[in-house]
Amino acid sequence: MKRKIIKIDESLCDGCGDCVTGCAEGALQIINGVAKLVREDFCDGIGDCIGKCHSGALTIEERDADDFNEEAVEKHLLTLRKKDSLLQVPRQKVVAKQPITTGFSTHVMPSELEQWPVQLHLVNPASPFFSNKELVILSTCSPVACADIHWKYIRNRSVVIACPKLDKTDKYVEKLAAIFKREDVPKIIILRMTVPCCGGLTLMTKHANQMSGRNNLVIEEHTMNIKGEIESVKNI
Repeated sequence: MKRKIIKIDESLCDGCGDCVTGCAEGALQIINGVAKLVREDFCDGIGDCIGKCHSGALTIEERDADDFNEEAVEKHLLTLRKKDSLLQVPRQKVVAKQPITTGFSTHVMPSELEQWPVQLHLVNPASPFFSNKELVILSTCSPVACADIHWKYIRNRSVVIACPKLDKTDKYVEKLAAIFKREDVPKIIILRMTVPCCGGLTLMTKHANQMSGRNNLVIEEHTMNIKGEIESVKNI
């Protein structure tokens, strides 16, 4: 079937590898000095990797391609993590999901966070960590629902955390608008939960975008369920 999928112009690729880290599904690898699509069904066609490519080698095309296979992607990513050997957790503990009742492991998943603070109340819209990065507006609950938030959403992005139900949000729209006014912020990703109250993040973002006066800002809403699965992705 025809669908959107990544296209690589190898004549423009310099093999920097930025697109590989920018692809949350692990669909790209550097092979013989240039970026390659490992498997068609690993590519979701959204194009997050394009923003990481400084040479213009990546575009989105519509052609006959295998369907995106989320299950295959999860298996592929698990294999990559094992090869990376950054997470040293005994296999039997992961499978059995036994709680740790005594002591603490010295091995932890590496953090992808490159800034501080992260709470929307505390961040300064003029902070340099917003420069030339996509911004993730993260619901407070989503990191609890999904263990993959760091590599899938925070990696190579700036982030603010907010809860539209429990936070004092009267200044949130103004602060977001001040961040959105920055021309070096190319894209906003809202990561919200399926619960209705989390829709407040989207509403505040819409109002902030109108207040900012920007007409070239890309805004996506990603909706996650309590199992950490993304149920929908849409532009707003």
